[in-house]
Amino acid sequence: MPNSTNSGVVMSLAGKVALITGGSRGIGAATVRLFHQAGAKVVFSYRTSAQQAEALVQECGGPQFCRAIQQPLYTPEDGQALVIAAIAAFGSLDCAILNHGIWPSHDAPIATMTTAQWRDTLGTNLDSVFGVVRAAVAQMQSQPLMNGVRGHIVLVSSTAGQRGEAFHADYAATKGALISLTKSLSSELIGQGIHCNCVAPGWVATEMSSDVLSNPETSKKLLSLIPLGRAAHVDEIAAPILFLCTPLAGFISGEIFNVNGGAVLAG
Repeated sequence: MPNSTNSGVVMSLAGKVALITGGSRGIGAATVRLFHQAGAKVVFSYRTSAQQAEALVQECGGPQFCRAIQQPLYTPEDGQALVIAAIAAFGSLDCAILNHGIWPSHDAPIATMTTAQWRDTLGTNLDSVFGVVRAAVAQMQSQPLMNGVRGHIVLVSSTAGQRGEAFHADYAATKGALISLTKSLSSELIGQGIHCNCVAPGWVATEMSSDVLSNPETSKKLLSLIPLGRAAHVDEIAAPILFLCTPLAGFISGEIFNVNGGAVLAG
């Protein structure tokens, strides 16, 4: 007979500390909420959205459970400073979620793309990621193995990193680099108990994509390429990120986890 007291499968991160970059809005804010609900203490970064950041901290129970750190992320040193602040907040680091990034919404043909735009996108989407990962790994390596695990790193890439994106070569290049970084980190670190995986969303309804998705003509064209026929909700990206940091994903490392509504990618 079925066990009537079975309350279902629980994805718990009780007693863990998570750092989530770009956590005040969109996918990041949804991930902060979900990790808090799973029992983790959460530190998240933001750049300018102070009111939204403070509201999210209060929503998650206040500074005893959740901290917001205003930290620009352009350089490796910026990333290192954020990790130092996160460790100071709660004393350890078990999960590092690299979610921050920029996507210049205007079309920029490669023949006329400015060096400033290229450097800005690479600085934010790649250089600062290196700084966070470097410091997070160093911290995790100093922590004891717990059930064979020292920590989890999840990089947020994009379908653009797999199939490219015309007129957005800067963005696609950085997201493709995160996929390669994921595989490199997994090969290097899994033997030390540090799991590294990547979530690659397709189109997601966020503030960053709102201009494109609110344009009827552009939106119709984009959604026609998604078999599910719609953009993702932020919670549908946050949930796979959480899963990859739980014991349920204990045999997964180096994976590129596609979350794209059935827009299967070739190559």
